[in-house]
Amino acid sequence: MTQHIGILTAGGDSPGLNAAIRGVGKAAQGEHGMRVIGFRDGFRGLVDNRTVRLEGGVLSGILTVGGTILGTSRDKPHKMIVGGKSQDMTDVIVENYRANHLDALVCLGGGGTQKNALQLMQKGLNVVTLPKTIDNDVFGTDVTFGFDTALGIATDAIDRLHSTAHSHHRIIVVEVMGHRAGWLALGAGIAGGADVILIPELPYSIDSVADAILHRVKNGKNFSIVAVAEGAMSVEEAAVVQAVHDNINAAANNGDKKARKQAKVELRRLESARSDHTLKLARMLEKKTGLESRPTILGHLQRGGTPSAADRLLATRLGTACADLIAQGVTGVMVAARGEGTEAMPLHEVAGRKKLVPLDHPWIESARKVGTNLGD
Repeated sequence: MTQHIGILTAGGDSPGLNAAIRGVGKAAQGEHGMRVIGFRDGFRGLVDNRTVRLEGGVLSGILTVGGTILGTSRDKPHKMIVGGKSQDMTDVIVENYRANHLDALVCLGGGGTQKNALQLMQKGLNVVTLPKTIDNDVFGTDVTFGFDTALGIATDAIDRLHSTAHSHHRIIVVEVMGHRAGWLALGAGIAGGADVILIPELPYSIDSVADAILHRVKNGKNFSIVAVAEGAMSVEEAAVVQAVHDNINAAANNGDKKARKQAKVELRRLESARSDHTLKLARMLEKKTGLESRPTILGHLQRGGTPSAADRLLATRLGTACADLIAQGVTGVMVAARGEGTEAMPLHEVAGRKKLVPLDHPWIESARKVGTNLGD
C-alpha cells in the first residue's frame, strides 16, 4: 500500500529549508514510492488544511533557493490565534492528518517545533522532525541546517566592518542573532577576528570589555570589533533574570499559578527592556574608552539568501534519511546529524532542551588563546 506523508516548515525561516523539502520529497517518491503533500505556512496551514502536492516538478530547481516554498509561521498548535482568541487546535490537526490519509507528518523547525511535534505525537500522530535554525541550538544534533550559511554571512559582515573601524578609529559593536545560545556570535567572532566576543552563556563585565579595548589602544590599535549575541547580558542583568527564573520555578513547584504568571510577565518585561541592548552597550563603551562607538545590527540579513554548500548537503542528508526512517516505520524521532551520518533521536529526549555553548568548548579555548576578550 502506498504511504502518504505531509511536510511543513515552522518557526523562523532558515537557509536550507527547500533543500530539506527536496531531499525528503524526492527520496520518498523516487526510492519508496510514497505520495507527498506540503502544508502551507506551518501548523497554521495544517489547521486550515491548505495543501500542495509536492511532485517532481514542484521539487525541481529549489535546492539553491533560500526561504521555504511552503511558507512558515510561528503558530503553536495548542495556542493558535483563531477568531481573535488563543485556541487549542490540536484536535483539528488530528482530523486533517486523518482526512489526508497521512502515514507520517514531517516537521522542519527549531526548538519550538520539536516541542509542538512532541505534543502531536502524544495525540497519536506519526511525526518525524528535522532540525533547522541559524542559532544551532537544537539539542541532540551535531549541527542544524541554516547555521553554516548564517555563520558565513555574519563572518563576512565582520570582515567588512574591520576596514571602517580601522579608518575611523572606532569601536564597532556587531549584534549577531542568538537569544539563548552564542554559537553564531562565537563562531563568526572567531572567524572574523573580533577583538571581543560576548555570548549569553558567559555574562560579561563592561569594565573587562573596556579594559581590553583600552589595552589595544595602548598597543597602537585604536579600533576594535565587538561581536555580541543578541541575548548576551552583563553580570548584573544576568543576576536579575536568573532571580526571575528562580521565582518561576519556585512558583511551579509550589503549584502557585498566579505567582508563576506574574513572574513570567516580569520576565517578558525584562526581555522587552533589552531591545536596545546593543545601542546601550555601544554608548557605554564610548563613554568608558573615549573612542567613537557605532552599533551594527545584522538582524534578518543572517536568515536570507542562497544556502551554503554545507547547508545544502546537510539538509539533503537529513531529508533523505527522514524518508528512509518513515519507510522503515520509524517515527516519533528527530533526524539528527551525527558525524557524517544521521541518528534517530527520540522526540521526548529533544523537546524542551537547548544546546548551549559549553564554557570549556574548544571554540572558547581557541578564542582565549588568540587573545580574544570574552567579557569575563
